[in-house]
Amino acid sequence: GNMVEWCLPQDIDLEGVEFKSMASGSHKIQSDFIYFRKGLCFGLACFANMPVESELERGARMKSVGILSPSYTLLYRYMHFLENQVRHQLEMPGHYSHLEAFYDDKKGVLPDSKGTPTSQHPVHWLPSIHRYMYPEMKITHPAGCMSQFIKFFGEQILVLWKFALLRKRILIFSPPPVGVVCYRVYCCCCLANVSLPGLGGTVPESKPFFYVNVADIEMLETEVSYVACTTEKIFEEKRDLYDVYVDNQNVKTHHEHLQPLLKINNADKEKYRRLNDQRQMLMYSQEVGEDCSSCEEDLFILFFMEQNNRIFQTLMEVSASQDKTLTADHARGMGLDPQGDRNFLMDLLEVYGIDVMLVIDNPCCT
Repeated sequence: GNMVEWCLPQDIDLEGVEFKSMASGSHKIQSDFIYFRKGLCFGLACFANMPVESELERGARMKSVGILSPSYTLLYRYMHFLENQVRHQLEMPGHYSHLEAFYDDKKGVLPDSKGTPTSQHPVHWLPSIHRYMYPEMKITHPAGCMSQFIKFFGEQILVLWKFALLRKRILIFSPPPVGVVCYRVYCCCCLANVSLPGLGGTVPESKPFFYVNVADIEMLETEVSYVACTTEKIFEEKRDLYDVYVDNQNVKTHHEHLQPLLKINNADKEKYRRLNDQRQMLMYSQEVGEDCSSCEEDLFILFFMEQNNRIFQTLMEVSASQDKTLTADHARGMGLDPQGDRNFLMDLLEVYGIDVMLVIDNPCCT
């Protein structure tokens, strides 16, 4: 099995982190990176696998070097350091001076479960950290993370968007390497951004759990909303743990009332066309040198945030009106298909506790 061979501070609770920081099935690949959640913290670990002539190590030496932080949004800055360190640990096991120096430079005060600092060390988190934390969902990542997500899922991102907005439990399965799949978890969470004040104080937070394994089953049983990924096929059979299961590009749900949401309707196709048109315009303006400040990540996040804001703005206006009646024209104005998105709208009203009356005709009557 896996074991933690070194850590700082030495009194920190790292139970289970040895399985979170090394994805199940990693022995088949040479290198990977992995985002995960540990209690209130997020981790990033880099994994590497090196062949060795040692019977004791069964011909291979595998290690992960990782860090924990209260926010995942700044972790990527240290990816290069972690990649170098895991290679260093494979070649020179037991030499931790670089890691000690890194910890002394970056260490901060981690709050315990009661919210009080657990150590008296000085805080060296960047002063801007709170600007980067959820719900702004900013993350530093390789160029092309969003475009890969769009290319990989195509029109299916509109299906994922609905499930993310409904705060469903979304589990993404993929064999290793898992690093790129962790980015899909992040992109999925970005689909559900809403920037309207005072919306849904009782709505569950959309939590990026990143990589999970069988050791997380007990924790997942208590969650009402999350987005996570796994390399363990056994999860597919544990239907009580998720609402939506994503296997490569195949998005499915075992809940009968959610199955209509798997169908791509005309309004979805129109949204996808608009998103691609905006991406093409952005690429063109970058090519001709007019716009170097915008990036695809901003475009992607703003596209869905504006879409979500338009939906909730309309719903709140209708709920504040005298007759509280939501019509087919309202649905079209929100960029939705009055018939195809009927179930989605009904679920949305229930999840966010919005009091309106839906009077869109049933398809059988049109």
